[in-house]
Amino acid sequence: MTGNKGSMTTENGGPARRLRYAWLVAAQATLMILLGFFVTRVADGHWPLTLEDRLPRAFAEHRSPLGNGLSAGLSLMASTEGIVGVTLVCVAALLVLPRAPRWTEAGFLGASVAVQSAVFLLVTIFVERPRPEVPQLDGAPPTSSFPSGHVGASVALYGGLATLVLSRTRGPWRYLTAGVLLLVPPAVGLSRVYRGMHHPSDVAGGLLNGGATLLVMGLVFLYGRDRDRDSASERTPYGVPRGGAEEVPAQPGRLARTDGRPTGRRVVVVRHPHNCPDELAAQVRTRLGRHGFTDQRWTSTTVERPGGGLAEECAAGDVDLVVACGGDGTVRACADVVAGTGIPLALVPCGTGNLLARNLDLPADPATALEEALDGGDFGIDVGRVEGDGLPPTRFAVMTGAGFDAAMVRDASPALKARLGWVAYTLSAARHLRDPRMRLNIRLDGGRRIRRRARMVVIGNVGTLQGGLELLPRARPDSGRLEIVLFDPRGAAGWLAAATHLAARVVRRPAPAPTPGDPNGANGANGANGADVVAGGSLEYFSATRIEVRFARAQAREVDGDSMSEGALLTAGIEPGALRMRLPRAPGATALPHAPGHGSQTQHTQHTPHTAHH
Repeated sequence: MTGNKGSMTTENGGPARRLRYAWLVAAQATLMILLGFFVTRVADGHWPLTLEDRLPRAFAEHRSPLGNGLSAGLSLMASTEGIVGVTLVCVAALLVLPRAPRWTEAGFLGASVAVQSAVFLLVTIFVERPRPEVPQLDGAPPTSSFPSGHVGASVALYGGLATLVLSRTRGPWRYLTAGVLLLVPPAVGLSRVYRGMHHPSDVAGGLLNGGATLLVMGLVFLYGRDRDRDSASERTPYGVPRGGAEEVPAQPGRLARTDGRPTGRRVVVVRHPHNCPDELAAQVRTRLGRHGFTDQRWTSTTVERPGGGLAEECAAGDVDLVVACGGDGTVRACADVVAGTGIPLALVPCGTGNLLARNLDLPADPATALEEALDGGDFGIDVGRVEGDGLPPTRFAVMTGAGFDAAMVRDASPALKARLGWVAYTLSAARHLRDPRMRLNIRLDGGRRIRRRARMVVIGNVGTLQGGLELLPRARPDSGRLEIVLFDPRGAAGWLAAATHLAARVVRRPAPAPTPGDPNGANGANGANGADVVAGGSLEYFSATRIEVRFARAQAREVDGDSMSEGALLTAGIEPGALRMRLPRAPGATALPHAPGHGSQTQHTQHTPHTAHH
């Protein structure tokens, strides 16, 4: 398959493909001209266009100083001067501010604005439409009212910025930023109708023209570049296609073995093909090579094999490092293989949640997280082990649970996850707010059974969720214990109490572990069986090394964000210090106890081969 891909790239290279996409601009202009003819010659005088003049007239009759001022500001933002000025500033920032100039992103943004303007001017040559017959607050340029140039330009600029924010940055803030940017074009369109400059159909035409431009320029610049980089990554610097497992050639100055393999240390990179795009994969290759990992073996995850070929690579021996390039599901699959072997695991957090990386205080940027980890040392952290009816034994590094959260994970749309990230889970959660409570009993460390009702059960090795929300405040990856929370808000007051309590637990960095009964920690009143009850009984916390949860009937279950089969049993235990992690610093800024038989507590061995597992 790799060879075929290389041949395809040779025949249909990046420049030729981009030129073919560029022909879509001609199709876009033709479509807009035909649409203009339809509006002005076919639909004019017919419903619903007979109704659209009512809106400009209504605005004209109810104008106010406040509305005039707001609409003037929005129109200025989308004027030729405003669009050109902001575009130049953004393009300059993309070329100057990053560590390396972002030529492709700058080209995408600049070309989107320029092409939209060119298509707009071309359409106005063929399509003539008078502006609304109302008092106009702006001077009318000598162009047709269809389509709205202000709206199209704002879509190209601010929609282009939103595209770059969503595709080239990470973190929950990007959705808020992109959302604000995407609100600008419709706001500009409303202001243009208010000021008597356009009909509503002109605004719709501007939105369509700007959106089509972004689609075409995205294919030309963003999608085309990723495909080209993927093709380049499939070939060695000498143009020879790679086969099977990938290797990075020996760097200049490094000696190669007589069999052609480099003398550098060996790393196995487990790559989630969707979460780890080609641009990031190229950065991972480069950074690993700079740190002496010149013998690189890459394997991709699949639904059937979430760890790819990692088990086979580790069984072959001589593995000095494993890199998980994906989300928590990929990390879990890798941890399940390497826990207890002494092989260190490094994270490139590029999935939807990346909760383990967040709890280990890794940078949000995937490439930076790897770079800092490679400059750090090895530390042992705990892993959990869970099983149940129909659920074979598997390790987890973050959390496992049943009920509300598992149903949310199960029903989250894969398409929405790809587009919106963790926000897709909140949309899924809304569907399960009224799910019935579960009847269950729990047994801690072999003690007596505790009967409860709850909407959700979560067992965690770490406790912080997205946005710094502490669901399990006492959970630490080196504590040697598991934490469990029963979530059971009752009525609107219960949901409000739970939400208020959790919102107050938002943190920015790990805090000292609270002690039982500490009113300043996660704990409130001490309930029966040593539990900590907070938020009026909406949340109840326990801690143990072995936890057994039985449900009255089968429930949805999840492990580290992966949906598992429904079942009526969850049994979880802890393996203290079993997973060796390559990290910038010890979790919680203190060295962690190393797993039994793994040597000292902290091993700063990033510049020497690891041999504990040989």
